[in-house]
Amino acid sequence: MDDLSLLKNRFFELAARSDEKGIWIYSDFLTQAEQSELKKMRLPVNFELIGGYDGAERRIAVFGNENDIYYSADIPLKIVKISPVLQKFADALTHRDFLGSVTALGIKREKIGDIIVRDNTAYLIGLDNIADYIASELKEVKHTTVKCETVEKLPKNALPELKCEERTVSSERIDVLIAAVYNLSRNRAQILIDAEKVFCGGVLVKSASFLPNDGSIISVRGFGRFIFDGVLRKTKKGKDVIAVKIY
Repeated sequence: MDDLSLLKNRFFELAARSDEKGIWIYSDFLTQAEQSELKKMRLPVNFELIGGYDGAERRIAVFGNENDIYYSADIPLKIVKISPVLQKFADALTHRDFLGSVTALGIKREKIGDIIVRDNTAYLIGLDNIADYIASELKEVKHTTVKCETVEKLPKNALPELKCEERTVSSERIDVLIAAVYNLSRNRAQILIDAEKVFCGGVLVKSASFLPNDGSIISVRGFGRFIFDGVLRKTKKGKDVIAVKIY
């Protein structure tokens, strides 16, 4: 059985367990590719994808039909704030540094979600029991002594920043949008799509001619994410001026 079949079987088993027992069932954190496959499936119960904040890339699936379960879902996520004890003497810490130190504790990648780094401090989204373990056991990142604490929510200054910009394009095709936002050729955008590195709303994009809806979040692995906010106006030459918000 290939990896994709195993993945689909796992999703079906989680959904079936929720349906049979009338309880909420939670997955581990899913990559965008895994989320894309889940969204294509027909399952016996509904599901919701949650990542701890709006726009999260890695999210867990919550399986269950709200009308059939007589208690509220207790989403098993916590946020861990990881910061240097002495910022003045700390190394410059990156996403890779924080992720490497966490996985060095023996924690699998699917147990943790996004890691947001701001001002040498990381905010890590994790499954609740894993988050508690990280908060208790993580003492050092790179060569820097750190302190950890769980927090109720992400502070405003930790949320991903969006840069509002305009681009002039010949059409609203996704290859054209990607090329315009990241200053690439359309051929390069096509290569990224063919390599299965482009997602729209968490669903894998398979065609360069795909037309995203206004408000869609478009992710391009290796480049980042942006929100397509639609056409603002036409130029005198008949081209579209679009609005985008770039993470």
